[in-house]
Amino acid sequence: MRRLRIALIVSVLLNLFLAGALVSGILSLETGRRMINAGALRVAGAELPVAERQPFRAALRETRRTMRATILEALAAKAQAAALLAEPTVDQGALLSALDRARVADVAVRAAVERRAVAYAITLPPTDRAKLSDAMKRRAEGPRRRSQ
Repeated sequence: MRRLRIALIVSVLLNLFLAGALVSGILSLETGRRMINAGALRVAGAELPVAERQPFRAALRETRRTMRATILEALAAKAQAAALLAEPTVDQGALLSALDRARVADVAVRAAVERRAVAYAITLPPTDRAKLSDAMKRRAEGPRRRSQ
C-alpha cells in the first residue's frame, strides 16, 4: 500500500511538471520570442550552417576574451553604481559617472564584437550572408512588430 502511494505521488508530480513544460512551450511558440536574448549578430549567427556557425561563434567568443578587461571595468562600474545607490545619501554626480563608465565600456565591447562579426560575415558566401541579413531583419522588427 505504501509503495502504491509513493508511486501515485511521483506520478502526480511528474504529470504536473510535464503539464507546466507543455504550457510553457505553447506560450513560447505563440509569442514568437526566442529564448536567446543576445546581440543581433550573435543571434543571426544561429541561422548559419553548422560548419560556419561554430567558427563564427568562436570568433565572437575570442573577441570577448580579448575584451575581458573592458568587461570587468563595466562590471566594476555597475557594482560601484549599485553601492552608491544603496548609500543613505546618494551622490547623484558620482552615480551618473559610474553609470557613464559602465555604458562606455559596454559599448566598446559591443563595438568590438560587431566589428569581428562583420569581418567574419564578409568572408561568407552570399547565400550565408543573406541568411544573416534575414535573421538580423527579423531581430530588428522586435516582438512589437511581429505581433501586430
